[in-house]
Amino acid sequence: MRFYADLHVHSKYSRATSRDADLEHLALWARRKGITVVGTGDFTHPAWWQEIRGKLVAAEPGLFRLRPEIEREVQRQLPPSCHGPVRFLLEVEISTIYKKGERTRKIHHLLYAASLETAGRIRERLGAIGNISSDGRPILGLDSRHLLEITLQSGPDAYLVPAHVWTPWFAVLGSKSGFDSVEECYGDLAPHIFAVETGLSSDPPMNWRVSRLDRFTLVSNSDAHSPPMLGREACAFDTDLDYFAIRRALETGEGYGGTIELFPEEGKYHLDGHRACNVRLEPPETRRLQGRCPACGKPLTVGVMHRVEELADRSEEAPTAGRRTRTDPYRCLVPLPEILGEIHGVGTKSRAVEQSVAQLVARLGPELDILERLPLDEVARAGHPLFLEALTRLRAGNVRRDAGYDGEYGVIRLFAPEEIRERSVVAMLFGAAAADPAGPSERTGAVPPGPSSPQPSSPSLPPGPPGEEGVVSLGRRRKDTLGPPASRRPLAPLLLQAPSLPAAGEAGRDLDSDQRAAAEIVDGPLLIVAGPGTGKTRTLTHRLAHLIAERGAGPENCLAVTFSRRAAAEMEERLAVLLPETAGRVLVATFHGLGLTLLREQAGEAGLARGFRVATPGERTEIARELFGLAPTKAERLLEEIGRARCRRAVDPGLEISPELAGRTARYEEALDRRALVDFDDLLLRPVALLRERPDLAAHYRERFRWISIDEYQDVDPLQYALIRLLAPPEANLCNVCAIGDPDQSIYGFRGADVGFFLRFREDWPGARVIHLSRNYRSSRTVVEAAMQAIRPASLVPDRRLAAVREGAGERIVVQAAASERAEAELVVHTLERLLGGTASFSFDSGR
Repeated sequence: MRFYADLHVHSKYSRATSRDADLEHLALWARRKGITVVGTGDFTHPAWWQEIRGKLVAAEPGLFRLRPEIEREVQRQLPPSCHGPVRFLLEVEISTIYKKGERTRKIHHLLYAASLETAGRIRERLGAIGNISSDGRPILGLDSRHLLEITLQSGPDAYLVPAHVWTPWFAVLGSKSGFDSVEECYGDLAPHIFAVETGLSSDPPMNWRVSRLDRFTLVSNSDAHSPPMLGREACAFDTDLDYFAIRRALETGEGYGGTIELFPEEGKYHLDGHRACNVRLEPPETRRLQGRCPACGKPLTVGVMHRVEELADRSEEAPTAGRRTRTDPYRCLVPLPEILGEIHGVGTKSRAVEQSVAQLVARLGPELDILERLPLDEVARAGHPLFLEALTRLRAGNVRRDAGYDGEYGVIRLFAPEEIRERSVVAMLFGAAAADPAGPSERTGAVPPGPSSPQPSSPSLPPGPPGEEGVVSLGRRRKDTLGPPASRRPLAPLLLQAPSLPAAGEAGRDLDSDQRAAAEIVDGPLLIVAGPGTGKTRTLTHRLAHLIAERGAGPENCLAVTFSRRAAAEMEERLAVLLPETAGRVLVATFHGLGLTLLREQAGEAGLARGFRVATPGERTEIARELFGLAPTKAERLLEEIGRARCRRAVDPGLEISPELAGRTARYEEALDRRALVDFDDLLLRPVALLRERPDLAAHYRERFRWISIDEYQDVDPLQYALIRLLAPPEANLCNVCAIGDPDQSIYGFRGADVGFFLRFREDWPGARVIHLSRNYRSSRTVVEAAMQAIRPASLVPDRRLAAVREGAGERIVVQAAASERAEAELVVHTLERLLGGTASFSFDSGR
């Protein structure tokens, strides 16, 4: 079993630790981070010892788990993507201070035990030596060798690992109070030491330069003083999940997968320096200054890099030359909050960062998996391009480093400041949420009626109610017992009142009165007319959450359909935050994704081979070339013609097409069947045909999908409309269909979309209620009022209203005219150059 372990943590009973550092929070954050085995920390402290004994029960050999009722409560707080086991391993950090060799030695050690009995004997022996109740990490006046002896005598399973061995003040090799070797510190018992902890300020290659460390397994842990810090460094194992397998892997290397590391420059003792004088120095400069601060003349704190160079007998360029023992793998990562903080331009503990992290984890899984293992194409479907670029650079080790010194943490950056600024400007220009990498903004844009668009004489919607100015606050978030703000959200009650993760332009806002009214209607057909920037996705997801959490609807009985994988991913992310335990059971899909789900469930009934798959465009072209002897370009054109004919015939079965095209279509369909393939059109054609032919199956799916939500309804085409009508019967007492969109934003007429379906919603589902969302949270008043002046004469919504919540700051709108399409393109490029303060380029294809 492959898993991560973090075996150096602290409880709330250690100094300078979080009050949340209890077993429940450690388990919660372990799963969010992707950690399976966590050290308990502090088992010598009497109060913490009682909590360990009261809350943990035996699990696998030498490991413990939370009591079932506590474990269930922790699981309830987690999104489904992070569910998994958490095991605790008995661990404590001990500080020893003593004099040896005319120097005061201050050494930190990690002690491990496989049983409460062994840990109890350690506690008893150390309690007789000094005060173990004043601090979770007790300070004792005994020799390091004596501490190791006590550990070994307490039980055959116990072992000791020197902690953060390079830290200047409190480590076995530290510059201020350590030794020059592990053997000097532990004497004749040193052979019982088989692993050393490298600490935050060094990485394995630095340690490989010191041949005296060759025989030790190098481990890394977080030394977390608060649960959110878990996993910033960790060890990887591929062993059985038990204490003895972990110990054996550290002793022999068998099953040890190396370490997860911070970049060593981020550690707060990497370089030399004097924090009081803001002086940071490389080792050669320190030597030139004879260890004195150039500002005040006081001694400098000699950092880890300097100390490694003092003890190294291998070069930095060839740290493993002559090394006969193994060099375990390692990966340097940047914690997810730091990446998102850099993108947002805010601190790692800000609400914006907490919410973005919660979204990504809910969507993609634990943090370490996102940072290290998850394929980038999966990340691309769930995150903002800037986050994807950051992760790409991180995995390539392409980072900017400002090293830490004298207790001051270093800073690792993935972008130059100007890169963030420039990309943010571009994102704002094109309507994306630059400040929210985990939450892409909803699609917007009103396009004047074109040849394919209905004209103003088309049927129209009933007018909406008079718009209210401002925002209505619907309540405050309740407190819970676990987690920081992002994880304390109540799981069922008051979902309509609890603020969820904000969409672009909606930060810090509860549902307004119109959104809340829409979210509370869960029975019967409902049409929501939502202007641009009014929070369509927000309203839809809150409505689903309210439906499930407070109205008792089964998640499996809810279906949400939208038009793009990106929009579906955003909806899933938001639902995962609102409903961490049940969101994964709601089917959120594109129309074609829904069709694929139905075909996979009913493959035999649809006449498909088990294990069928969707043909790639290249495979479709190759089939057409083989069947009809066409060049690639002509084959693609024929496929377009076949696709149009198949879709038209599905909507109108009596439609006649030419015998030649009918014959080619039949041969193409037979070729797909022989290869166990379907094409993209089949994902709607076949489900529609199946449900028409099999009323029993249609009834089955109507019963299953009792609540159907459809996003961007103005863009449905006839085939998509046919599928919805088969799944949602027109009788109002049976149908709970909710459609949301804006007929003035129908832009896909060229792909067959028909806004008429939106306009006749109340005819299709008699008795449907209509809610208008009329508060724009995205644009300023100047922009909204200008847009309304432009669109109102041709609007399909009578008495169209849209009120901006943002006031704006003296903006002016300038109308620019261009003589040609090329001149228009040049004008856009020149405008971008002025805004970005740089250069831009464009290509122009006169054939488009």
